[in-house]
Amino acid sequence: MTEPDTDPETRYDIVVVGGGNAALCAAMTAAEAGARVLILEAAPKAYRGGNSRHTRNFRCMHDGPLSVLVDRYDEAEYFDDLMRVTGGKTDEALARMVIRRSQACLPWMEAHGVRFQPSLSGTLSLARTNAFFMGGGKALVNAYYRTAEALGVDVLYEAPVTHLALDGQRITRVDYTHDGRAHSLRPRAVVVASGGFQADLDWLAEAWGPPARNFLIRGTPYNRGTVLRDLLDQGLSQIGDPTQCHAVAIDGRAPKYDGGIVTRLDCVPFSIVVNKDGQRFHDEGEDVWPKRYAIWGRLIAAQPDQVGYVIIDSKAIELFMPSVFPPVEADTLEALARKMDLPAAQLVETVTAFNAACGDTSAFHPTELDGVRTEGLTPPKTNWARPICEPPFYAYSLRTGVTFTYLGLHVDETARCSTASGPVENLWAAGETMAGSILGQGYLAGYGMTIGTVFGRIAGEEAARHAR
Repeated sequence: MTEPDTDPETRYDIVVVGGGNAALCAAMTAAEAGARVLILEAAPKAYRGGNSRHTRNFRCMHDGPLSVLVDRYDEAEYFDDLMRVTGGKTDEALARMVIRRSQACLPWMEAHGVRFQPSLSGTLSLARTNAFFMGGGKALVNAYYRTAEALGVDVLYEAPVTHLALDGQRITRVDYTHDGRAHSLRPRAVVVASGGFQADLDWLAEAWGPPARNFLIRGTPYNRGTVLRDLLDQGLSQIGDPTQCHAVAIDGRAPKYDGGIVTRLDCVPFSIVVNKDGQRFHDEGEDVWPKRYAIWGRLIAAQPDQVGYVIIDSKAIELFMPSVFPPVEADTLEALARKMDLPAAQLVETVTAFNAACGDTSAFHPTELDGVRTEGLTPPKTNWARPICEPPFYAYSLRTGVTFTYLGLHVDETARCSTASGPVENLWAAGETMAGSILGQGYLAGYGMTIGTVFGRIAGEEAARHAR
């Protein structure tokens, strides 16, 4: 894509801050409405796309079979799923709007270059609720950039925005750096879609305390919250708790940044999880994995040294998506404990107690809530509870992997931002930078992409209307 003329006098109708899914949806929608659009992406071209590079699916309401989705997934069921994972901490009106609009988004995505594929082995439980991107999130991002280019959208890479100048109830200037120089633009409208602050470990530590420095950042290292902090410091209305985030349990061997979705482990429902002292601390069978996987990052964060360990046996090793790093393997629990630096006697005691609490396992069903539970054990395991007794035994270390934070900009149903004095007339937000407006806690697989797509399209439409 040709980089634009960076003369400060160049007139863009709309500047979109960020280069991921929400930003691209906003840019394409605005360009289709006739606006001249510039995307300012902090990352180099090879790393463009923010966390969207690491996604793999989109959660979608549908009244009947739709593209690769089977059966139906109506508003009531979708909203009930969301309420369970958020504990009711959501803006119901915004949440329902996103759910209803998701149905029209899927054909829109296909029309803008995204290709979908049927659910893969290990993800069949999502065949009704989540549409998977052929080629993953990177393919989606590349498709959108190709479409944006065809629509005349300009892009600057390695162009982090440093300041949005708020004068009264209007953004009057966009400051950014590029090629080692400072630049400014004065667009008619601005869409902020630059994500959360999870890659700024100092900010994470402000919220969480010292344990945050042990977290791994599974998404892009470029989401440092610079624009979010700048706007909040200028009095923009905020939403969300800085300690709430999309945090999952990932392989402890993952890199500090940008490990992506391949570092996630899906084996928890078929395991027991212990801390460094060899003790269980939560129900591993609480719900099907797409609805409850995102609680485990916070659970691990609360354990000593922010680390946990998955323990499974040979019965379970084929029941989940393969991991990017092979599990640690041993013929005995004692040998496995030594390899994982766990107290062997305590691990054996924990597994023995768990096995004794398991009952009839004939109803075991790996993709459904099967009610195969423990009895008389604290904490219980309420589904998929089978004795861990068939060698070889396997283990993974777990760390907290933060995807994105929920502290963000408060928006209304038109994606418009505001201050205590009222709406900011030419500022909209979409994606992870405003997801806390809907996600108070917890997470539902694929819902972040849904929020970004719905609000990206709304923000682009509203910004273009304002620019006209």
